Amino acid sequence: MGSFEGLGLSQDTLKVLKQKGFEVPTSIQEKIIPKIFNGTKDIIGQAQTGTGKTAAFGLPLLELMPEKIQAVQALILTPTRELAIQVAEEINSLKGKKRITVAPIYGGQSIDLQFRSLRKGVNIVVGTPGRVFDHIKRKTLKLDKISYLVLDEADEMLNMGFQEEVNAILEHTNKEKRTLLFSATMPDEILKIAKKYMASYDLIKATTGNLTSSRTDQIYFEVSRQDRFEALSRIIDIEDNFYGLVFCRTKVDVDTISNHLMERGYDAEGLHGDMSQAHRERILNKFKKKIVNILVATDVAARGIDVQDLTHVINYSLPHGPEAYVHRIGRTGRAGKEGIAITFITSAEYRKLQHIIRVAKTDIRKARLPKAQDVIKSKKLRIKTSLDNVIKSGLNNEYLDLSRDLLKQNPPEDILAALLQHSFGGELDAKSYSHINETVVDKKGKTRLFITQGKKDGLTRKKLLDFIQKKSNVSGKKIEDIKILDKFSFATLPFNEAEIVLASFKKGKKRSGIVIQKANK
Repeated sequence: MGSFEGLGLSQDTLKVLKQKGFEVPTSIQEKIIPKIFNGTKDIIGQAQTGTGKTAAFGLPLLELMPEKIQAVQALILTPTRELAIQVAEEINSLKGKKRITVAPIYGGQSIDLQFRSLRKGVNIVVGTPGRVFDHIKRKTLKLDKISYLVLDEADEMLNMGFQEEVNAILEHTNKEKRTLLFSATMPDEILKIAKKYMASYDLIKATTGNLTSSRTDQIYFEVSRQDRFEALSRIIDIEDNFYGLVFCRTKVDVDTISNHLMERGYDAEGLHGDMSQAHRERILNKFKKKIVNILVATDVAARGIDVQDLTHVINYSLPHGPEAYVHRIGRTGRAGKEGIAITFITSAEYRKLQHIIRVAKTDIRKARLPKAQDVIKSKKLRIKTSLDNVIKSGLNNEYLDLSRDLLKQNPPEDILAALLQHSFGGELDAKSYSHINETVVDKKGKTRLFITQGKKDGLTRKKLLDFIQKKSNVSGKKIEDIKILDKFSFATLPFNEAEIVLASFKKGKKRSGIVIQKANK
């Protein structure tokens, strides 16, 4: 593994990377960055999620882009709004003092807000195909002078039914641009895009190994949002030497959770993008020295943090997607040590978790939260161990004299109980622990699916079974209670298989004319 210094990056960029804590480039970064700097060909990068693709294309784009041009110079297409936000945030965090503007453009955000942003002048647009094409049709986004086009997670974009939009967007770009395409797999559709829109390209494959460490025990808990803080406290309390990162989505969440932890007496700090570099470095230094053992952070603020012996990574909020998940949990289970990665979800987030599991090619097992009695038992053992250690290390004569005086007036068990109660208050009282309602997803149940075609479209029972099996690899034997009506159809599947089918046929996105979604109850 080389160093960032050998990749042709400027001193300003190297300084930003050092401040963020990046030490060595990943395989894809080491191979892609020099190719972008030193070549003129288009590039196809084959790399799994979580391998550092954003910095691989983001760093050289920021270096090569002139600052004075008030026009869109680069378009980055991503399959989801979550990834668009994440990529835009990361590129912003890498630009340092360079006067480059980056704007995420995606469905669900106010289009008027996007109009205003584009009118002011944006250098890098990070967007989803649907919303980007919408702006092209409205003539609020012009791509005829861009220097770079990036297709991020191209196979996932096509899997989600965006092929028409992607092709239409490519038709509206100038031929002189340089195209960078990143994909975990290389299906025929990707190669067709390359053949049609990329005149001459280099294919670069990154070596990844396992995306997640085999030494990391990955767990999820189903718990309501209002009970997450209590659940977090129990996980911290039951561990002998908790030393971990707690991930949140927003700066407000970071401040709220870190403040609540400190109010409860935990050694915790928060880290987010609004902090000055000096403040950030002070907090990181305290965390690395274990002056604080809990660091609450956003994804962008924690990028590049390199701490070898973390016991836990906790996803207080479900990460935006598979890449964010892999980046987060990659900080534990290192250097030959065991680690635990915990994710909190609500029942409504179960499908998103399954998507992360599938794309990241990992296994996340369900577990039950520690009960109040389990936490109390753990605390009692720690108190006993601590007292034994104090006795073994030698007792101060002043305390021995006081102890003898107390024993003259009270039984020894009463004195010791009074000292423990005085020292630990209600920590060993089960009544002081709030009740937690764990949400339950019935994974053994069944899901009714609605299909937007029927007899008038030529759909038959056999055609539907064959189509679902071909697109999702779910056996036709799992599909039951099929009803083919005139204009639409219904089918019932076990919960897990239904989730796989729904992931293959994203809601509202046509695949060969068929849309499959959950039937309304």
